[in-house]
Amino acid sequence: MLTVKTNSKRILKSMPKNKKDTSSKTKIIVPVVVIALLFLGIGMGMGYFKKSLYTVMKVPAFELTDQNNKKITDKDMLGKVYLVEFFFSRCPTICPVMNRNMRAIEDEINNPDFGIISISIDPENDTPELLKEHAERIGAKSPNWHFLTGNRDYIGKLADQFNIYVGDKEDESESLNHSGMIALVDQEGNIRCRYNRENMPILYYSGLNYEDPEGIIPKLNGKYHPDREILIEDIRKLLK
Repeated sequence: MLTVKTNSKRILKSMPKNKKDTSSKTKIIVPVVVIALLFLGIGMGMGYFKKSLYTVMKVPAFELTDQNNKKITDKDMLGKVYLVEFFFSRCPTICPVMNRNMRAIEDEINNPDFGIISISIDPENDTPELLKEHAERIGAKSPNWHFLTGNRDYIGKLADQFNIYVGDKEDESESLNHSGMIALVDQEGNIRCRYNRENMPILYYSGLNYEDPEGIIPKLNGKYHPDREILIEDIRKLLK
């Protein structure tokens, strides 16, 4: 009996000490766990942030005539993921490059829910009939690739609404100048884009070729086209 009593006392004496130790350990462990979870959450959040696509704005409303003499509007494109570019068929510089990159994207995606809108900034020359010839010449296959023409003032204002540069019609030296930028539009009619390495939205994609794989030095016959590759990835994201 004495042995049991002695052991009981020893156990009772030791209990407060163990509670104190446990409490101290908890005080140390809890902040460490919280910090670890915080860093994990930030890491996961940044991962999602980089994978998700930024919504730039609603696509501007448009109504123009395609190569088949059919009126095409932004409403007609709802339910499809599509690209928008400004070009003209007589362009000897960046347009053929953009056309080839669009063709490569069209071939790679090969999906009935994908389309392309190519808007001519030279509508006086680019009639529906001429645009049909142009589409056949470059090998456009999809019925969802619309080469659009219409009133030049309207097209200039539309480019401004897209925030894609097109030269002033009244300036003879600038009227047929245009940007090589491409807008990516989702099924709900929102212009979307990915984030760059600094986690800033890129807004638009380049349709050009480059001398370097980073896409810094444009070159007409450059062998690199980084934005074409990321466009294919982002189109597939939206189609899913």
